[in-house]
Amino acid sequence: MPKLQWKPSTILNPAPVVMVTCAGDKAKPNIITIAWTGTICSDPPMVSISVRPERYSHGLIVASRQFVINLVTRQLVRAADFCGVKSGRDIDKFSAAGLTPAPASVVNAPLIQESPVNIECAVSRMLHLGSHDMFIAKIVAVNVDERLIDAKGKLRLDRAGLACYNHGEYFGLGRPAIGYFGYSVRKRKKLKRNIKK
Repeated sequence: MPKLQWKPSTILNPAPVVMVTCAGDKAKPNIITIAWTGTICSDPPMVSISVRPERYSHGLIVASRQFVINLVTRQLVRAADFCGVKSGRDIDKFSAAGLTPAPASVVNAPLIQESPVNIECAVSRMLHLGSHDMFIAKIVAVNVDERLIDAKGKLRLDRAGLACYNHGEYFGLGRPAIGYFGYSVRKRKKLKRNIKK
C-alpha cells in the first residue's frame, strides 16, 4: 500500500495515560498527567517518565527523587485530563479534581486512592533530552486494588477499565483480549479420545 513520508514526530500511539503524584519537603503534593511513560527493565523493575522542565512537578521530582504512577480508568479520565491542563502552582489538584490522597508504603509522594494500581518509584537517573527530561526510576512498591484479584490470586487488570491516550484523545480499554503472550506459537492440544476396550 502507498504511504506518505512525514517529518520525524512523536507518532507512537496508543500511549498509557497515567497520573503521576509527587511531593516536595514543604510544597503541597501535586498530580501531573503523563502519556510519555513506560517500562524499561524487568530485573530490577524500572520505569521512565518524561516531564518538561517548566512543569511544576518537575521541580518536585528533582528535589524528592520520588514519584508514584497511578493508573487511570475510564472513570478517572476527566480528572486526568484536568490534572494535565491545570498547574499545581495555582491550585490543589487533589481537591479540585475530587481525588483522595493516600499514604504510600515506601515513598513520600501520596497515592491516588481512586486509582486501581499505584506504582511507587525512586529516581535513579535523570536525562536531559531536549523539550523533556526523562526520569529513570526503580519500582520500589506496587499497590493493587484487592477487587482486581480473582479467586486464584491472579491480577485481572482487564477488569479495571483502564484508559489510554491516542493522538489527542482518550480511549477505554475493555473489550475482550484478542490474544495473549505466546499464543502465536503455542501448540494446539490434541483431543484425547476415550476408547473403551
